[in-house]
Amino acid sequence: QVQLVESGGGLVQPGGSLRLSCAASGIRFRSFDMAWYRQAPGKQRELVARINSGGVISYVDSVKGRFTISADNAKNTMYLQMDSLRPEDTADYYCNARAVVSFTRYDYWGQGTQVTVSS
Repeated sequence: QVQLVESGGGLVQPGGSLRLSCAASGIRFRSFDMAWYRQAPGKQRELVARINSGGVISYVDSVKGRFTISADNAKNTMYLQMDSLRPEDTADYYCNARAVVSFTRYDYWGQGTQVTVSS
């Protein structure tokens, strides 16, 4: 059974930092494209950062220079270091694992962790 479990969310003041973690089980971590998404109240879910199975990293423009995605394949864990947080970063953050194997698409989500940036 595949499980993605996020942790590390919370309340932080503007300019502060948080580190999110996504612990994966039941999948071969390095075979998947891993990503962080977020969904703010009343808005669509958006891709924040992705690290693919080849290690290529990409970010949405609004977080470039502030967020850093990384992965520890030995621990099957992905991280999102979030610095210089802004109120507009407030959202539920979700971990995603995606792969296509033999024409079959696999798409797994965590339950989400809440991030609130407020003074």
